[in-house]
Amino acid sequence: MNAQEEEEISSDSSSINSQFQDIIENSNNYQDYKVVKQIRLEQLQKSTVEEINNLNDEIEETNATIQQQKNEIQTLKNNLAETKTALENATQEKDDIIFLGFATEKNTYQTIMWLLLIILVLILVFFIYKYKSSNTQTKEAQKRLAEAEADYDDFRQKSLEKQQKLGRMLQDEKNKQAKNGN
Repeated sequence: MNAQEEEEISSDSSSINSQFQDIIENSNNYQDYKVVKQIRLEQLQKSTVEEINNLNDEIEETNATIQQQKNEIQTLKNNLAETKTALENATQEKDDIIFLGFATEKNTYQTIMWLLLIILVLILVFFIYKYKSSNTQTKEAQKRLAEAEADYDDFRQKSLEKQQKLGRMLQDEKNKQAKNGN
């Protein structure tokens, strides 16, 4: 039994390949055949089954790990897609301005504002020009009116003086006639 126990102990601690090698080396030859002790074959079978079970367990663990990693990858892909969508929305909101109830891009908004500013400045320049033109015409008209009033006042004064002179002359003539006729 000690020899069997030693063989079992050595077979437990060695790999399957070394156990096969050990069985082949320690088996007896009979013609072209090898005679192997049944206990050694059973021990090899037990070791092989254990190794296969261990490998199957490792495969299952590895498959479970792979599946878990696939799930994590899918979750991360979904999170990445949601994050990209949120980033695009945030970027769009950042780049857009609500103008007159419509979402417009900042560049479009700036262009509209500059065009409005330029149009308002042109309108202001137009009205300033019109005001100056009208003001100049008004001042000219007032100047001509003042000149016409001055001319009229001169004419009236001269007419009054002429009328008074003619009235005096007429009176003088009447007085002369009255003096001469008396």
